[in-house]
Amino acid sequence: MSALILIVEDEPQLAEVLEAYARQEGYRTERAADGLTALTTYRAAHPDLILLDVMLPGKSGLDVLKTIRAAGPTPVILVTARAEETDQIVGLELGADDYVVKPFRPREVMARVKAVLRRVNAALEDQERPLRVGPLEVDRRAARARVDGQPLNLTPAEFRLLAHLAQVPGRACTREELLAAALPDSDALERVVDAHLASVRRKLDAAGAGELLHTVRGVGYRLEAPA
Repeated sequence: MSALILIVEDEPQLAEVLEAYARQEGYRTERAADGLTALTTYRAAHPDLILLDVMLPGKSGLDVLKTIRAAGPTPVILVTARAEETDQIVGLELGADDYVVKPFRPREVMARVKAVLRRVNAALEDQERPLRVGPLEVDRRAARARVDGQPLNLTPAEFRLLAHLAQVPGRACTREELLAAALPDSDALERVVDAHLASVRRKLDAAGAGELLHTVRGVGYRLEAPA
């Protein structure tokens, strides 16, 4: 069965265009024009990906994203008229997988949808054993990380960053490399990596494993267990 895309957009004409392009690509679609309807549809339909406008009547897109992220890892691409860097960073920090800025070409949006779904599907098909660095276990198949058996509550982007670092323990990874690993089809800036990994560090600290993540001055980051 083809992937189900939930289009959350309060501009009817734009929603219709996105839906038409999505269906042309073979996707099934659901639509919502406000935040509360979006959450109701999300819970009932269990979409494979959500195109989520930030500026919505009532409950904002960012509030909707917070609720969705608290419930699970469903991929979310933010659609925003705000080109300011801070808005992009906030959305990604809240767990968005990517974002596009209005005005955009619908084909570009569909390319982003394909890229995110391809990335998600590749992760689901990965059958490799969990990665271990000291007390940290990263299970890529289940998209789950634990410290001494206790789960870390990571966003999808945070998990991908941590998983990439765990694949090469002891090696310093540049911000550019990490950005390519976690958000390869995004226009996000490298400083977004710093924001995500600052959150990862806080969560590792809270779990008693903050010493695993190292900042490498002038390079990027390294994940390594103490000797």
